[in-house]
Amino acid sequence: MTNALLLSKQGIFYDMKYKIFFLLASLLFCSTLHAVDHYLEQLQEKATKENLWQQQSWLNLLHYRESSQFWEPSFKSSIDHVPFFLSVVGHQSPQLELQATLTFLFDTEKSNNKHVQCQFIGRFNWLSEQLNIDKKRLPAVNCKDYKKWREQVHAEKVTLVFPAYYLNSPSSMFGHTLLRLDPKEDENWSNWLSFAVNFGANVNDSDNSIMYAYKGLMGGYPGQFAVVPYYEKILEYSRMERRDIWEYELSLTPKEVNRLAEHLWELNGVNFDYYFFTENCSFRLLELLEVARPGINLTEEFSLTAIPVDTVRAVERIGLIKKARYRPSHEAVLQKMINGLNPAERSTLRQLASQPNKTLLSSLSPERQQLVVETAYKLLRFRQNKQARDETIAKKSYQLLALMNHYPVKVHEPVTPPVQPEKSHGSKQIAFKIGERNNKSYTELAFRMAFHGLEDNELGFLRGAQINIASGRFRRSEKGTIFLQQLDIVDIFSLTPRTDFFKPLSWRIKSGAERVYREGHDRLVTHISGGVGSSWNISENTTAYSLLTSRFEGGSHFKHYIEPSLGAIGGLLMHHKIGTGKLEFSSEKFLGGIQASDLEYEQNLVLSKDHAIKLSLKREWVQDKALTEFGVSYQLYF
Repeated sequence: MTNALLLSKQGIFYDMKYKIFFLLASLLFCSTLHAVDHYLEQLQEKATKENLWQQQSWLNLLHYRESSQFWEPSFKSSIDHVPFFLSVVGHQSPQLELQATLTFLFDTEKSNNKHVQCQFIGRFNWLSEQLNIDKKRLPAVNCKDYKKWREQVHAEKVTLVFPAYYLNSPSSMFGHTLLRLDPKEDENWSNWLSFAVNFGANVNDSDNSIMYAYKGLMGGYPGQFAVVPYYEKILEYSRMERRDIWEYELSLTPKEVNRLAEHLWELNGVNFDYYFFTENCSFRLLELLEVARPGINLTEEFSLTAIPVDTVRAVERIGLIKKARYRPSHEAVLQKMINGLNPAERSTLRQLASQPNKTLLSSLSPERQQLVVETAYKLLRFRQNKQARDETIAKKSYQLLALMNHYPVKVHEPVTPPVQPEKSHGSKQIAFKIGERNNKSYTELAFRMAFHGLEDNELGFLRGAQINIASGRFRRSEKGTIFLQQLDIVDIFSLTPRTDFFKPLSWRIKSGAERVYREGHDRLVTHISGGVGSSWNISENTTAYSLLTSRFEGGSHFKHYIEPSLGAIGGLLMHHKIGTGKLEFSSEKFLGGIQASDLEYEQNLVLSKDHAIKLSLKREWVQDKALTEFGVSYQLYF
């Protein structure tokens, strides 16, 4: 009886103790929740009071672009990726996205790598700095994945990398930019081991060139950032695409570099809008630099086009570039070595590359033997690039390597750097021209959105490369009539001279509308023209070229409206200190019988980097009609 009563009292006491503990725990939990809610409200009120969402640093972190709508500011992020936003309207509301971010910092349902503190570490650290957040009052998390990534990516310095122009690739003809993340100065470190930050379109492998161009122009591809080993990009650009590389070390502080790296982590797998001419690889890198250094404005001037070399100029203008380094392409190095050989040694080089045999070198000094052998090896490796493995070439390369081992290692004289691309003339152009055609005077206003013609100042550009996009000429006759003389959608001309060791094709493609003499009148016709052939250097500064051409021209003067023609173009491109001259003869015959030929000479006189005078003289023959035109124009590049 007594034992039963004692057990009963103990049970009552245990039950009361459990209830008291539960009550105290509940009160403590509710008090903690209340304290959290109260602290969160304080942070949100402070953020509202200080209008943090309007600060450019916050807008940069979320990639918002501002516009006016009914006299009120309107925002839209260029990020097309729902998980990146914590508010359902975060893609267009910087204010609600900021408030939502603060709320999710206190989230207890997700932990460690899945928590907002780890996923969006850039904006978390920015908010902490702006609001002086007490991190002890936040849920404790371990951002293991981010820490592991930062251990791999040694980011203490940033280098802007510009792989130069490459006309044989539509996505690379304007050049490209990427960033390189480097560690502190270390004599044992090679920047080949650094990481490259690249932004590009996610292209469908099944898309042809026409579909690629259409989607690239119209925003049909999503764009993403990728962080990859830098040596992969060197091999891609310098060897596979034969492109020189310029590297510009930037003056970002370690804190700014860390801010950039944090933001890159946030952008992993995030889709952006991508447009070939505007919101492209170079534009997105400028946005990263704006995040790294709050207060700079690099993107505002690129509302119409963002040509890579122009973005390099923008970075230079604000003083971000410390120094530049030139990394020549594999082809440039090989060409310099070949140029250093005399005719007899070049003959030996051809034989050695065909059949490696040490006896071929017997007439040469050991030093010249070494140069010929190394050149032969590089020539074979160059020919192997972009091709499937060839056992014959591989065997010859091995034999040449064995020969090279007989000579001491020698450091060759480096390739002389050309003019830096950002020192070239502006990518856009306007021109004013006065002239006369068949004894009738005219004036003309011309524009070009991008970016370089054969006759333009060649400094900083590839010699023999023309890329004209969206250019036009409006003419006013002596009677006061104003009309469209020419509108080019695209006009690309690639003159790559052939040599004993390199056999590239030269080619041209052009499309648009132009006024030509047909059936007794000047008529505006549409056309698509193209040609392929060869070019040769007949002297150091003179290139001759010859192409077979075809043209599809549309107009009411033809029986079938659209009519094809076959023809040819031949000319000389002459570079002088005063400027570049071009002499060209072309002729074409249409299926319906019309034959048109013209002989034209143009001379560009360089006044300064962004100013020039062009003289032109043209003689045309269309069936039994001969026409003469000449003019002089002032050209401004910007």
